[in-house]
Amino acid sequence: MTVSVRDARATEGDRLWIQSVYRDYLDDLAPGTGTFPALGEVGHREPDQLFRWFGDPNSLPLVILRSAERVGFALIVRCGTRSGPERSSGAGSQPSAPIDYRMAEFFITRAMRRLGIGATAVRLILSRFAGRWEITEYLRNTNAVSFWRRVIAGYTHGNYRERIVNGEVRQTFESGAL
Repeated sequence: MTVSVRDARATEGDRLWIQSVYRDYLDDLAPGTGTFPALGEVGHREPDQLFRWFGDPNSLPLVILRSAERVGFALIVRCGTRSGPERSSGAGSQPSAPIDYRMAEFFITRAMRRLGIGATAVRLILSRFAGRWEITEYLRNTNAVSFWRRVIAGYTHGNYRERIVNGEVRQTFESGAL
């Protein structure tokens, strides 16, 4: 199985594909989290959301491929901001290092899950964008929390920090280039 990741801004087809599966992504976020009302209730529409992805110079929309087939997407956000204090065991709180990147969105189509595609794509992304990362999941989204804990622990060999703030699990760590 060959997994690759490419900039979704490169072709209109990638952009249209992400738009076609975006509702599936939102539907997957809603169950059990209670945090994603129907679009429109909060004033955001799907085209507006996606327009920001492709129009913001700090957004890096990526399409995930298995061989030549589109099977997922990710949205990376360049940051350069501090994520707030982190707790270290027994040491109190200290200011955290600046965050270079955030994984803002990540999705693998239902039919392609549990095949290792997501984990492979994450490793490719983290290696391509070296720096300090923050990945956040809703605590109630147990599948996402489990996935990210497993993938981040494997990628970093357990060298990451995790904290739970306001119902979100946040992992911070350093990634390096291949």
